[in-house]
Amino acid sequence: MTKGKVILVAEDEADIRKLIVYSLRFVGYQVIEALDGLEALHKAIEEKPDLILLDVRMPKMNGYEACTALKQEKSTQDIPVVFLSARGQDTEIQHGLSLGAEEYILKPFEHDELYRRVGAVLDRVE
Repeated sequence: MTKGKVILVAEDEADIRKLIVYSLRFVGYQVIEALDGLEALHKAIEEKPDLILLDVRMPKMNGYEACTALKQEKSTQDIPVVFLSARGQDTEIQHGLSLGAEEYILKPFEHDELYRRVGAVLDRVE
């Protein structure tokens, strides 16, 4: 696993966000938090994280809109995006991947699945 990497977590549900942040920090990642897609976009441009975890359903700008904006922005277009969503229909997953996301993780997920899949994406893009 790629320790010390910076991950931006965009999740509007405070309890879920705190759990994800705690879990990622526990295994050695640095974590930046965003409460919605618009904040995630601004923080990604400012901070240049190594990976961005985006919830799909968020206020101000949903995850799909944020991913589209990130992929259009020259300074963030190469940062891998991973979607987190409770919506697991094939059409939702395919839509997320078609926007440029590397992975689509369904909620609820096990912590070891989150570590494994985040680590695999970071390993692939290095």
